[in-house]
Amino acid sequence: MGLSEIPLPPAKNPGNDLPKIVSHLPGPQSRTWLTRFARTSAPMGPQPTGIDDRVVKVDAPHSIVLSSGLGANLFDVDANRYVDLAAGFGAMLLGHSHPAVLRALDLQGGRLLQALGDVYTSDAKIGLMERLARLYPEEGAKVIIGQSGSDAVTAAMKTATLHTGRSRFISFESSYHGLSYAPLSVTNLRGSYREPFADQLLNSHIFEYPSDEQSLGEYLVSLEEQLKTEQYAAVMLEPILGRGGVVIPPEKFLPDTIRLCHKYGSLVIADEIWSGLGRTGTWLTCMPETQLHQSSKISTEPIVDLLCLGKGLGGGIPISATIGRKEVMASWSQAEEVVHTSTFAGAPLACTAALATLDILSRKKLIDRSKRLGETWLPRIRDIAEGMGHEVRGQGLMMAIELNAGSASKNAGSRLQRRLLQKGFITSTGGGERDVLVLTPPLMIAEELLELFCDELQFAFMRSL
Repeated sequence: MGLSEIPLPPAKNPGNDLPKIVSHLPGPQSRTWLTRFARTSAPMGPQPTGIDDRVVKVDAPHSIVLSSGLGANLFDVDANRYVDLAAGFGAMLLGHSHPAVLRALDLQGGRLLQALGDVYTSDAKIGLMERLARLYPEEGAKVIIGQSGSDAVTAAMKTATLHTGRSRFISFESSYHGLSYAPLSVTNLRGSYREPFADQLLNSHIFEYPSDEQSLGEYLVSLEEQLKTEQYAAVMLEPILGRGGVVIPPEKFLPDTIRLCHKYGSLVIADEIWSGLGRTGTWLTCMPETQLHQSSKISTEPIVDLLCLGKGLGGGIPISATIGRKEVMASWSQAEEVVHTSTFAGAPLACTAALATLDILSRKKLIDRSKRLGETWLPRIRDIAEGMGHEVRGQGLMMAIELNAGSASKNAGSRLQRRLLQKGFITSTGGGERDVLVLTPPLMIAEELLELFCDELQFAFMRSL
């Protein structure tokens, strides 16, 4: 049976329909596709000895092959319907196949697919850069458009080095900024990601990510000592530690870090690739709403020097951006040509999708909705999970349940993830031991689906993880 021949279950509420599992997971079509996948995919992660790769991938209880999506629903090749609470690791802010994004892509596709990079730009790219520059709370902000979050982080690190003349960076335990070489230098989610390539990476100093007032105080003392001792280009941080388990730092973490860095000539780079553009109930987690909406564009509070956006920016189309202070970005102006670009960076199709995404976020008030849903959904999950000894964290529609499974905590998030998948809910995991269940649904998801998930979560906790 081909993909076009697979019947989709009739939807009562298109894009916000209830889950419907019609076959054992993985279904027969998924197993067939996964067999084909195993023949050509490079193996990733540990492979059990004596077991064929094909068997491992096909028999994995969480293996499904997706075929289509609409709103908060995903469908696999066996016509099982799921509620998507992962949203492409938080990337599908508007849900799948949003009509406004599809219309924009259709219109732009008939006009211009590709310009000529940084030689001959396009109207779509210029329009997007103007829109993104307005997110930064100072006049004159400049923008570099990239193809992925990792690309945006690389551009920010290059900018910091050009501006300061320094090459060392500070980052945090359990951080994740991407797996290409520059971002990998400041990524510390798992040591195994870095160790084979350690000799090729930049030198970085790693701090524990502060999660309470005591750890914040200890971090700030250590940070100042480190800044006095060594010269650093920048501190690379996530305003909320994302894949590390959705850890929310104390309120003064960011402003105090900025003050110390500026005191010693270092910059601060905020990785908002996951947390930005409404995911946490605000346009940017690293900047107060009062800064973002000041008509004078003059801030009295310390602000980050560079910020990185990606994931949800393109409404499902790969695109990213690095936004920075005018004088910092001016460091790219060198006697000899120094650039950060690529053939498809700022392609008109992706820029048009990003403009449509920003329009919908604003026009439909989805950022306010994210905040409101978070304020009602988080306490509901906390009531269920904390009663079982688990910790719940979150802001807006970016939430996590850290599973207190004792000696069996390793992969506890993955076990819960698989159990929920069998009930039709797609989630993701976080933490270095995959002991955290992460929830990042589309911002347009129906409240009824969130409530239904809570019922299934409570049932799942009644069984052993």
